[in-house]
Amino acid sequence: MASTRWSRRRARKAVRRSLTRFEVRLRSAHPGIGFTARITATVLTEPPYPSPVEEIAGAVRTTLRETANEVSKKCDPADLATARDVCSQHLARRRQLPMDPPVQFTAALTLDLLPDDRAAVAALLAAQRRQAVTDTLRQQKTHALASELADPAALLARWIERDNADWTQLPDFAEKVATVTEVFARHRPENERSVEHEAVEVLREFLASFPDHTQKRMLYTLLAAGMDSAQRPHHAAKAQALVNGHAAAEPEGAS
Repeated sequence: MASTRWSRRRARKAVRRSLTRFEVRLRSAHPGIGFTARITATVLTEPPYPSPVEEIAGAVRTTLRETANEVSKKCDPADLATARDVCSQHLARRRQLPMDPPVQFTAALTLDLLPDDRAAVAALLAAQRRQAVTDTLRQQKTHALASELADPAALLARWIERDNADWTQLPDFAEKVATVTEVFARHRPENERSVEHEAVEVLREFLASFPDHTQKRMLYTLLAAGMDSAQRPHHAAKAQALVNGHAAAEPEGAS
């Protein structure tokens, strides 16, 4: 009986020694950059084990290496704290070896980056920051140009500023301007594709379909009255100012 207890105690110690702080090289979300980890496994099943101690320990280490790699390869090495939490929580789950009877175990780990990997992360972040600045400047330039070309007056101004601009081509070119600006106006930035912006476009097209000043004055008068009824006097005053502007712009002698 005593020899049996001693044999079991020796088996537990042997397994513990084989599974304490064994090192693992783990992949990260960025190829070429990896984590270094030390894993300590705890076997929950009491001996006697269904296989030799060395076989049990080797199977546990293999399982934990594979399990840790599956999780770590999705982790960003630039966010080491999150990687530690994710990997630690995953390895803390209870697992078992497919033996009869099954051997159950759990594990904990410490995760870090070697100096070369830290340097690689720093270089990667620096490159990403440079690229982000380049992309942002390019996008700003593109959006500014697209916004400018959506304005017929701005597009005409660009054409007139050309060297040797031929003013005799202006009437035909004006029709092309309308086509070009309409195309650019359709492709607005994401933040300008809300319902409010679409409503403004619909209203703009609606008002533009009435070229007569008398019709426009009537429409703005109705718009001002609607805003006033909705208890928006500030907006109603702005709409009324537009009415007055159209009244002033009407040609002399018009009824």
